[in-house]
Amino acid sequence: MKSQDILLLLKIVSLHANFAGKKIDSDILQADDDWADWDEKGLAPSYTEQDHIEHCFTIRSLAELTGISKTQVSLSLKRMYDVGLAKVDRKLLVPKVNTRSLMEFIAYGIRYVFPAKEGELARGIATSIAAPILKGKLMTSGDLPPVWPNPRGNTKGILIEPLHPNIFQAIQQDGYLYGMLALTDAIRIGHPRERGLATEMLSKVFKEVE
Repeated sequence: MKSQDILLLLKIVSLHANFAGKKIDSDILQADDDWADWDEKGLAPSYTEQDHIEHCFTIRSLAELTGISKTQVSLSLKRMYDVGLAKVDRKLLVPKVNTRSLMEFIAYGIRYVFPAKEGELARGIATSIAAPILKGKLMTSGDLPPVWPNPRGNTKGILIEPLHPNIFQAIQQDGYLYGMLALTDAIRIGHPRERGLATEMLSKVFKEVE
C-alpha cells in the first residue's frame, strides 16, 4: 500500500457523497464560508447525471481530481480491489470504497504505516487539530498548529508532510475531502484524545455517505 491510495479512496468517498446529493452534517465537516484555510475556495459541485458519474470515475478524471498520475491511479485501484478496500459498485459500475475496512485501517494502522514527519516553522494549510473541522475543539493557546506546506495557506505553524505532495490540487474545491484528510492527520499525528475524537468524527462521516 502507498499513501496515495488513502488520498484516492477518500476522494472516491467524496465523489459518491456528491453524486448521492448527501449533505454532511455541518457539525462534522465544515460546509460554510470558513471550511478552508486558503483564499480561493468552493465546495465540489454536486452531480446527478449518469454520464457525469461515469466521467468523474474514469482513470483520467480521478488523476485530474487528485493530482495522482493516471498510471498510479490505475495501480492504486488494483491494489485496493485486491485487498478489499474498494470494489466496483454493482449499480453504477464505478469504484466504491469499503468504508468500514478503510476506517479500521485509518483508526488502527495509518499512524504506523504512514507516520507524519514534522518540519520547520512556515506558512501552509492547517491540518489535523488546527484545520477548520477541528478548530477550537482541542488546541490550546500555546500549541503550534500543524500545517501542510503551501504558499497559499493562511496559517503559520509546524510543517507536516502530507499523504501526497499534490494534496492541494485534490482539496482546493472539495470541502469533504479536506475535512476527511484533516481528521486522518489528527489520527496520524495526534495524542490519544485527538485520535479518539477524530476517529469518532470520521466514522460518522463514513456512515453518512454509505
